[in-house]
Amino acid sequence: MILQIDFTEHFLKPLGKFGGFFLLILGIMWLLYAAYETKRRKSFKKRKVEDWDFDITKVLKALTYIGFIVGLLSLVSGVSGLMYRIPPSTAYAAVSENDRNLFTSILLIVFGILTFVKPANDLPLASIVGMLVASVVVILLALLIPQTVVDLIAVFINPKLLLAIVFIIIFAIIALTAKFYTAGFMAVSKAISWPPLAVIFAIFCLLQGFLLLVVGVSISGFF
Repeated sequence: MILQIDFTEHFLKPLGKFGGFFLLILGIMWLLYAAYETKRRKSFKKRKVEDWDFDITKVLKALTYIGFIVGLLSLVSGVSGLMYRIPPSTAYAAVSENDRNLFTSILLIVFGILTFVKPANDLPLASIVGMLVASVVVILLALLIPQTVVDLIAVFINPKLLLAIVFIIIFAIIALTAKFYTAGFMAVSKAISWPPLAVIFAIFCLLQGFLLLVVGVSISGFF
């Protein structure tokens, strides 16, 4: 294989152990979203979404972009904890005898998706979807192609260069196609952009993350 790595042991399972941490990060991200939307709308309660104003700092905009990465990692953490019965924190593992917390996994998946979708109204979503899909395909190819095939490819072209070419082609195709299917994401993004709702999300995530990391319990008990 082009990449010699155990994806489950070195990526999925470690992320599953940081469920409580990711909930704290999600809480912080939603507080940033609330501040960003309040500044953009010039009101905490105003529902109408305006285009970006020039007085919104580039730093605040950049921080909202990080939501794509945070949302994706949180989603993977939730799925990993659910699949492999991984406790979301060391404190929770001690209390629950090293078992998963189903409620936390569900929260990570739901808020991970919402956090990933939230900036859709502000970013070139088609390009980002294209980049993500192309990255996943290239990583899977690198992991799954047998070494004998890699050696055969190397006779004609550098395997890493071939992967780069595949990435560019897939990115271009997906980015062009995704433009026609992003309306739904845009609608969800607008619906969850209301600052009071963002604050509620933030408080809920911060509270659950704190309880998991410090106390070793969940809002829902052991569910």
